[in-house]
Amino acid sequence: MGENAENAENAENAENAENAENAENAENTAGSTNGPSVGGQVAAALALGAVLAGGFWYMAKSDMDAAAAKGPAVCTPTKAATDPTDPTPPPRKLPAAYIPGNKLCEALNRPDLPALLGTPGEKAQNAWGSDGWVGLGGTKIASPEGNVRLATYSVKFSASYDRLPVAQMGQLLGRTAEPTKVLGRTALFYSDRTIALKFPLGGGSKAETGTGGIARHLLVAKDAKDGGGSFEIVIWRQDEALPDDAALLRVAERVLPTLPGWATR
Repeated sequence: MGENAENAENAENAENAENAENAENAENTAGSTNGPSVGGQVAAALALGAVLAGGFWYMAKSDMDAAAAKGPAVCTPTKAATDPTDPTPPPRKLPAAYIPGNKLCEALNRPDLPALLGTPGEKAQNAWGSDGWVGLGGTKIASPEGNVRLATYSVKFSASYDRLPVAQMGQLLGRTAEPTKVLGRTALFYSDRTIALKFPLGGGSKAETGTGGIARHLLVAKDAKDGGGSFEIVIWRQDEALPDDAALLRVAERVLPTLPGWATR
């Protein structure tokens, strides 16, 4: 009797163990059917993040490699501000002594620009000009600009054809304006912030905008009497560190005298 009872107990235990194993297998099978476990989802997310990070690194490296292979960027030609195919005709009359955006770009995109910025080992990665108009008091003012982007700095060179003296602009800016002289002309420094674009990696569909780094502006009168209108050079850093005012001043002192008619104004 004792032996039979022991055999029955062993059989029952074996059956229970088998049922437990079957239940566990069934649960695992159901989990695979319904989707990955929480741990699996985390692992997948980490793997996806690594793939995305690697992809962005590869694309950035490819852009840098392509730039290195092609040499410094040249200014991309732009459509003239009075092009009759403009979607908002009629073409506006350009002001006297107008300097197109592509010419501003070429003046800025000097071989020694990286050295002037304090980054002599770099070169222009992108360079382009544009010819636009801005609204001011119900009128449209021509506003051409040239842009050059390097690994550390971005630089913008623009011209304003309004009648606003730089000294008066300083009054409008208030405490943020820092009056100075550049090449004997009325000038001022001031700062604002760039806009940062953030692209979500977690599945979001829209890019977010936020506050970026500091941009340093140098506004210089077009003529010795500060009779209205100005040239402006702006620099900001890709790493959002504070730009170097000395670098901004060096660029202005080299670039401005190369403009047509500078010496006679």
